[in-house]
Amino acid sequence: MDRILLSTVAYRPPEEVFPYVRSFTEYPRYTEHLKGVRVDGNGDAGSVYDLQLAWWKLTYTASSKVTAISPPESLEWRLVEDVDARGEWRVEPEPEAAPADAETASRIFFEALYDPHSADESAISLPRFVSIDRIVDRVRPRLVEEAETVVERLVEDIEGDRRDVELTIHEIP
Repeated sequence: MDRILLSTVAYRPPEEVFPYVRSFTEYPRYTEHLKGVRVDGNGDAGSVYDLQLAWWKLTYTASSKVTAISPPESLEWRLVEDVDARGEWRVEPEPEAAPADAETASRIFFEALYDPHSADESAISLPRFVSIDRIVDRVRPRLVEEAETVVERLVEDIEGDRRDVELTIHEIP
């Protein structure tokens, strides 16, 4: 299993941060490769989100299910088909990280665990003469870049202003 774990600080309390983490339908604003999100459910545990992705010559819809939710601390998810993947958004209070002009702060963690070799080749429309191994080699570094971009733009949305966001990379493949 590959693992991506990164975090950053938002200058808001967890109760204000968590609704942004939970709002998957807003995620297309955070990355150019997510073209749309369709939700089946009300956003609670059991809800399924169809994430319509496009990158390079590939298009794919990932179905992600919320498996557990504990506002304002944690939201766990897993892909329901085609790839063995799961992860968590976690929000922890970190008031000591707040600058002088902010009342408090929270650390936002994004974690994804996935087996890139578990991908169902029939679910992905690969270009002719392109192997799944070649795709895995090309996608692996892009996943880390995408996670970083999503977290940076999420903080901008939470705080309402763009700023340099310091990302802490805890683990990458």
